[in-house]
Amino acid sequence: MILAALAGVPALVYGVAALTLSGQVPPGTSVGGVHLGGLSPAGARARLEKAFEQRASRPLAIRADDTTITMTPAELGLAFDARATVALAMDGATTPAGVARSLFGTRALAPHVAVDGTRMAGRLSGLARRVDTKPRQGSVLYRGTEPQTVVPRPGRALDRAGAARAIRAAYLSGSEPIVVPLRPVAPAVSADQVRRTAATVARTAVAAPLTLTAGPKRAVLSRSRLAAHLRWLPDGKGGLRPVFDSADLAADLQNQLIAAGRRPKDASFAIVKGRPQVIAGRPGAGIDPGALGEAVSAALAGGSRTAEVPVTRTQPRLTTQAAGTLGVRERVGSFTTRHPCCAPRVTNIHRIADIVDGHLVEPGETFSLNGVVGRRDRARGFVEAPMILNGRFVDDVGGGVSQFATTMFNAVFFGGFEDVQHTPHQFYISRYPAGRESTVSYPEPDFRWRNDSPYGVLITTSYTGTSITVEFWSTKRFDIDAESSPRYNVKSFPTTTDSGPDCIPMTGVEGFAIDVWRTFEKDGKVVRKQRFHTVYDPEPRLTCT
Repeated sequence: MILAALAGVPALVYGVAALTLSGQVPPGTSVGGVHLGGLSPAGARARLEKAFEQRASRPLAIRADDTTITMTPAELGLAFDARATVALAMDGATTPAGVARSLFGTRALAPHVAVDGTRMAGRLSGLARRVDTKPRQGSVLYRGTEPQTVVPRPGRALDRAGAARAIRAAYLSGSEPIVVPLRPVAPAVSADQVRRTAATVARTAVAAPLTLTAGPKRAVLSRSRLAAHLRWLPDGKGGLRPVFDSADLAADLQNQLIAAGRRPKDASFAIVKGRPQVIAGRPGAGIDPGALGEAVSAALAGGSRTAEVPVTRTQPRLTTQAAGTLGVRERVGSFTTRHPCCAPRVTNIHRIADIVDGHLVEPGETFSLNGVVGRRDRARGFVEAPMILNGRFVDDVGGGVSQFATTMFNAVFFGGFEDVQHTPHQFYISRYPAGRESTVSYPEPDFRWRNDSPYGVLITTSYTGTSITVEFWSTKRFDIDAESSPRYNVKSFPTTTDSGPDCIPMTGVEGFAIDVWRTFEKDGKVVRKQRFHTVYDPEPRLTCT
């Protein structure tokens, strides 16, 4: 009986203690330094909510290397869960181990943090976009025909899982900024592999010309032309592979490898009885730039100096159907300027008009006169004629084509299209409308305008011995009126003399400023007005002695 009584003492003590501790937070329990022992669950929650109120809602500074952002816990999907924290503190309180800990020890717990994983992931994705850097992949390109290496460099990426853990752990601790981890991202190819490629196969690839074949036809890519379009890029297996970009070469090579009668023909336009008509195009045998690039790349990878180019049935760049939907149906802008007969500059005006005649400007496209015509040279029929350079007239091949630029500028003006770049002459030239003219040279200044309409614009040109005309054909959008101010800030011209075989006399013209307004009208209402401000320098009166 004595032994039985002694054995029942621990059970009695446990039972009394468990009964006493039930329904309250065990003594010696704290959460983040906040003591909760002996409190009811409701009291403990209230104390925690008050203690963590400010810490739980304050913005958090998060730093990834040299980038720091600040976000609220709500934006990060973080919230302090007092109910779950109290439940954790009371869990197991009435077990023998829990009773013993309450009687003889203490318990320090971390506050329970609720995390909205979707919201956290979204915010970390935004941070990653700011701090992630892709590795610079190693490659080999060419300077002339000499291989040049691009040494690879590692990148970095936000460790999103590690960042989420770091933010959650530091949320209620008060320590800031919260430093989140980054991990290195290795490039696909090592620097040693890039150097080996440059010294071996990249050098061999351009050591001799490459012959392209398409049936009986042949075309040769010179070493320099080959190198200009060739790169060695990562192949996904730790090495480099040749990649030939043939986008700029396909049209020229197609003309060499396929007879003219077999090639596709673009749809075009003709003016018949004062109205544009579509001239049907046709498909034909063509060379796909992608297939051409792959054929050349495969030949170089295999060490061959010959590549068979696939020929496919190809649609024209402008199909008959597409041409019919462009809205090229009426004349929307036209202008004519006049000039004396028979001077060398007239040859240049006619030559540039022939090059531009029939050019189609698609919706949204910017037309560049220099881009379409290119450098004026004798090989294409241009001759020497006077032009203005550094305030004097000088002879140059292609001189005088500014008359064409001025004529086109006025067609743009009255057609209602967007002026992108025009440069008035330094001196006023009486055959042009003051304030509505443009000079041009190569490569600058250029004359550029944008087809800001939803329709195509067909350019046609015509000329006589004493005039040049530019016409635009499209769908009319506006009625255009021009209004000019009187000339103001008028300046008299100086008088000077010069000598030498290159001296070209100048008549002398006053300088002045002028404003021109372009008024856009639609259905009889003014839509908008545009001002063009032009200042002309005085042209000196130069006598050649």
